[in-house]
Amino acid sequence: MALTHRPRTVRGYGTAAGTGTLAALILVGVCGSPWYASWAEAHTDPNSAGGWYLRLLAWPAWRVESADPAHGVLATDLRAILLLVFAAALLYLLPAGQVARVPGSASQFFSGWAAYTLAGAAATLLAALFTSGGSLLAAFETTGTGAGYGFFAGWIIGLASLGGRA
Repeated sequence: MALTHRPRTVRGYGTAAGTGTLAALILVGVCGSPWYASWAEAHTDPNSAGGWYLRLLAWPAWRVESADPAHGVLATDLRAILLLVFAAALLYLLPAGQVARVPGSASQFFSGWAAYTLAGAAATLLAALFTSGGSLLAAFETTGTGAGYGFFAGWIIGLASLGGRA
C-alpha cells in the first residue's frame, strides 16, 4: 500500500482542520459581533449558568468601528483576529492529520477542543502584550480568561472537527 493512499476517505467531507477553522470563524463572527454582545449583555442573567455561558461566547468581541481613532479598528479587534489565526494554525499543526484517518474518532474531538483552548490563551497573551502597554503581569492575568473561553467554547470546534478527513 502506498503512503499516499488514504483508506475510507469520503468525498464531500472537508478536512478536520478545515471544518474546525470554519466553525471558529462562524463562532467568532457571530458571537463576537457587537450585536450579539449587546444582546447577551442586555438579555441574559449573569448569575445563571446559561446567562454566564451566553456572555462568555461574546468574549472575542470585535467592532465595526473603533472608539479610539488613534488606535484604529485593528488594535481593538486584535484578540479576535489572533484567536482565528492561532485556531487555524493549531488545528492544522496538532495531530489532526493523524487522528482524522478514523472518521468520528474521539481524538478528532479532543484535538479540536485543545487547539481552540490553546488558541484562546495564546491570542489573549499576545493581544494583552500589544495593547496593554506591554505589561507582562497584565498579560499573564488576562491569559486565564482566554484559556477559560477556549475550554468552554472549544467543544464546539471539537464537534466541528469530527468526521473530517486527513
